[in-house]
Amino acid sequence: MNSEKKKEELQISERGQVPQKKSARPGKIAYVAMDDEEFVKPLDPVPKKKHKGIKVTGMTVALLAALAVTSYAGISYYYSYHFFPGTSINGIDCSGKTAYEAEQSIAQQVGNYSIQVASRNLQPQSIAGNEIGYHYLSNGEVLNLLKQQKPYEWVTGLFGKTEYTAAQNVAFDKSLLQNKIKTLDCAQEANQIAPEDAYVAFNNTEFVIMPETEGSQLNVKQAYRILEEAISSSLPSVDFAANPDAYNKAAVVSTDPELQDTVMAYNNFTKANITYTFGEQTVTLDGSTIKDWLQFDEKGRLLQDSDAFQQHIADYVAQLAADHDTVGTTREFYTTNGRTVYVYGSAYGWKIDQAGEAAQLLQDIQNGVQTTREPVYEMRANAHGYNDIGSTYIEVDMGTQHMYYYQDGYIIFDSEIVSGLAGDPDRETPPGIFKLYSKSSPSVLRGGVGPDGGYEYETPVQYWMPFNGGIGFHDADWQPYFGGDRYLYGGSHGCINMPPSNAATLYSIIQYDVPIVCFY
Repeated sequence: MNSEKKKEELQISERGQVPQKKSARPGKIAYVAMDDEEFVKPLDPVPKKKHKGIKVTGMTVALLAALAVTSYAGISYYYSYHFFPGTSINGIDCSGKTAYEAEQSIAQQVGNYSIQVASRNLQPQSIAGNEIGYHYLSNGEVLNLLKQQKPYEWVTGLFGKTEYTAAQNVAFDKSLLQNKIKTLDCAQEANQIAPEDAYVAFNNTEFVIMPETEGSQLNVKQAYRILEEAISSSLPSVDFAANPDAYNKAAVVSTDPELQDTVMAYNNFTKANITYTFGEQTVTLDGSTIKDWLQFDEKGRLLQDSDAFQQHIADYVAQLAADHDTVGTTREFYTTNGRTVYVYGSAYGWKIDQAGEAAQLLQDIQNGVQTTREPVYEMRANAHGYNDIGSTYIEVDMGTQHMYYYQDGYIIFDSEIVSGLAGDPDRETPPGIFKLYSKSSPSVLRGGVGPDGGYEYETPVQYWMPFNGGIGFHDADWQPYFGGDRYLYGGSHGCINMPPSNAATLYSIIQYDVPIVCFY
């Protein structure tokens, strides 16, 4: 019974009828009238069917979105291994290329490398990369550039351009380069001009510094270094002329302090002007003569030879001495009694101290001195000119056995004398021109040392005035008379004997360096 009831309820449900709930009292059924319009009025969509359409559309969008995401991700993945469009490296289009493919393109470009080498005064030459084993080496820089790329930004990459500059890591055979540089025209000796040092020259009026010249003599070692650096940097050209280190340089440049000092020193030389006085006669040494003492090479470069220059000075001083020295010359002498005699003077006259004057002249030249002076003398006379004896002198006439003392041309004293023993070479008074060099009072005259070790004689005198070694004026109270022929048999040992009173007078007035002329 129950099973039949459930079956009945199920059938009712399938027909869309809701089973009525049973009640203890059945209710009254009410009927509602229907308008005709309700039969022709379209029915509203069933809500359940509307929900099904929305579901289909959402699934399509989701599918499309998933497809878009998948596509974007796929492209992004692609550009994680490939460069964006519009990408160039070192001017090479690398769009869509992998790092490896980009490096292959770079390597191909490197394979065409050559460098132009310019030098002084020569046409440029080229060195091809294949001549030196030039090739590309990967250093990972291209890959790093790719890694810096953000793959998910590939959309923006479609509309832009990116230019990279990457260092081209290259290698080449250095030994091949060393050999190659030696074959260049600039490395050939025939094409090279050696540099020239700066130097001092004379330009008509003064000494100047002539600047150095650079030349074109290649310093192969330095040139190789410069070329190696240029090739390592993949430079298209190198100019040795713009690199002074590529050439041998002058050892001396115009700014050299020594050159500056030399110019100043030698310009002083030309400023020097030394006028020598020889009485009323003068001799001038000026810069033009001094300049002629200097040495220059065929290019006009001053050759500093101090020895040669000093020799010129010595020769000049020697010529001065030859022209003006009177020591050792024979003079014409006019005697008191009117005779003309010729007297040789080896101990009297002018004699230049050649060593001393050369040293003084060198100093004057170096300092650019302008002066008028006498030369440095070793011996001096009383006067210049033909008669250097002057007007103040002592005349000893051994022929007349008389002496005269002239002062300023006038006789201020005279005396008879006894000269050396005539005919005895060991005792004769030698002729000549001499000078008083000392005097003493009293004194003892001593002869030579005898065989027994004693003096040949010892004679005390009151007045002693030597002028020729052991020969001089002195008093001789032992002479019985003076003058005449006394010297012929009672002459002295060479001295000039005088009466004591006359010797005293002479002693009181005689001056040092007075010329003493002795003659027969």
